[in-house]
Amino acid sequence: MDLLEAIILGIIQGLTEFLPVSSSGHLELAKAIFGDTSVPEESLTFTVVLHAATALSTLVIFRKEVLEIFQGLFQFKWNEQTKFSLKIVLSMIPAVIIGLLFEEQLESFFGGKILLVGCMLLVTAALLLLADKAKNTTKNVSFSNSIIIGISQAIAMLPGISRSGATISTSVLLGVDRTKAARFSFLMVVPLIFGKVAKDLLSGDINFQSSEALPLTAGFIAAFVSGLLACKWMISLVKKSKLSYFSLYCAIVGLLAISYSLFF
Repeated sequence: MDLLEAIILGIIQGLTEFLPVSSSGHLELAKAIFGDTSVPEESLTFTVVLHAATALSTLVIFRKEVLEIFQGLFQFKWNEQTKFSLKIVLSMIPAVIIGLLFEEQLESFFGGKILLVGCMLLVTAALLLLADKAKNTTKNVSFSNSIIIGISQAIAMLPGISRSGATISTSVLLGVDRTKAARFSFLMVVPLIFGKVAKDLLSGDINFQSSEALPLTAGFIAAFVSGLLACKWMISLVKKSKLSYFSLYCAIVGLLAISYSLFF
């Protein structure tokens, strides 16, 4: 992977991690366009690095909220911050279980599975369309909601299903306030991403070669900067109920991906 490709993939990751169009799906499509020949493990390693960049951008955008959560936790009381943190933990359980038990199977879905990406993008399009028609409410995420939202996050580990799209759509369809749904969606994935990176580093799954340092660094920076912009934009779009535009986009890209896989 050369420097330009790394930057382009980083920008794609930063934008699509927050916009409900599937970052993993777009990365797979971009790699197919570039003729990427990486084995699934190498492809996944680069994806993990880019996800770490967008996780960091999430912490920057929600730094005040994250600080309040930690301050509340260290009060050692059953307060709103403790409740919110427990909901985050509950939402992580499905993805952790799937990730630990089916890691090899998940990795096999990456690395040029364009037909799968296209089909899953159509699923994302349907979810977004349903969520856009849901009524606005002021409801908070409940403990039971957090588990259901967590299940949608686990399903979104498939390339082509947008994690933010699936979790925000699920939240809205459950009657959660749109702004609170976006906030919960973006914060719930941060511990998972950093946990995944730590696990891979400790297990030796991620091996940085000197020749890969520059493109990985460039991709990381590109994903971080574009992630900052996309996160702010997405929060505004969710408030204004503009998810139908992304639904149309996912449907078009999904159909193009399916056509490409079948005829080329």
